Amino acid sequence: HGRPFGIVKFRTMRKDAEKQSGPVWATHDDPRITRIGRILRKTRLDEVPQLLNVLVGNMSLVGPRPERPYFVERLDGTVENYRNRFEVKPGITGLAQVEHKYDENLEDVNSKVRYDLTYIGNWNLTQDIKILLKTIVVVLTARGM
Repeated sequence: HGRPFGIVKFRTMRKDAEKQSGPVWATHDDPRITRIGRILRKTRLDEVPQLLNVLVGNMSLVGPRPERPYFVERLDGTVENYRNRFEVKPGITGLAQVEHKYDENLEDVNSKVRYDLTYIGNWNLTQDIKILLKTIVVVLTARGM
């Protein structure tokens, strides 16, 4: 856990979206997100291709979301206990994803890390099933970005 791997996703942003800005979090009305990308993100369907990552063994269905190495380097020294997220395999969905929104700022990251650490500290199969069921609700109600 905590090793870089290639993640499979549908493209939701314009090509070269970070060419001028460098890596940055997407915002609510981010102009870099395509029209179709907005729908995919809102319904969380952009995550479906990650089932391939689960089949290969890089990810599980439920767990803390993986993060790009750029952000891991910056958040590790800034967000308390950030590295503890790597104690388990990353997941397509997780407690933070069904209880929170997409990250837009450091405050969001802090909240999500607290959810991730709660998930890790209280892991059980029942909790995973509840998270998977909540994920279905999030997808069906388009309660995404």
